[in-house]
Amino acid sequence: MKCIIIEDQLPAQRILKKYILDFESLQLEAVFTNALEAIEFLKSNEIDLMFLDIHLPKLSGIDFLKSLNNPPQVIFTTAFSEFALEGYELNVVDYLLKPFSFQRFVQAVSKVNLSDNEDSNSTPNEDPENNKKDIFIKSGFDHIRVKIDDIVYIMSDADYTEIHLENNKHLSSETLRFWEQSLPTQQFSRVHKSYIVNTEKVIKVSGNQIFLENKKVIPIGRAYKNGFLEGFVN
Repeated sequence: MKCIIIEDQLPAQRILKKYILDFESLQLEAVFTNALEAIEFLKSNEIDLMFLDIHLPKLSGIDFLKSLNNPPQVIFTTAFSEFALEGYELNVVDYLLKPFSFQRFVQAVSKVNLSDNEDSNSTPNEDPENNKKDIFIKSGFDHIRVKIDDIVYIMSDADYTEIHLENNKHLSSETLRFWEQSLPTQQFSRVHKSYIVNTEKVIKVSGNQIFLENKKVIPIGRAYKNGFLEGFVN
């Protein structure tokens, strides 16, 4: 995934460069200290993602984004939280408040829609979170890209979570709460204190058990059962 940085502060530039280099699926194409330079670059280069500071010399990040007819996806970076609402109104992927950790960076990048401009075809009432096709799983020092549709269920195991796919599984250091917030809510449901399930993989619900396409059977907690069944039936 090709990306650029537009950031006038050198310390912030260095952090972003380091995080991007540590993220195997990201390819840094260029770094700019102001938006005007980036405009010229974008005229002749296709980019998937911009890390865009809001407070920039000459032209602010918000005004720069508004000036683009067909912008790439954007993650705002800024030290000022008061601009978050305007950022989301511009349909940005996420908003990183400086200073931010690598884990927070990974969470933001995981929200990037990797399909070709799918968000541009969304209606105003659609939630971009429910349009994602892929997600990155942080497993040890690796970041593994998987198709969301391939996830069957997620199980909490002590300090880790097991991401069970159709043909294999990955061990992640992220919490179950993280996955509950990161995955599309129309497709994934918390069914137990230790489980999240892909509702499209459910064959049947019998008693306090959920039967899945891959022959696995997982429990459903009493606190989650009524809400799950209501959404599942509807």
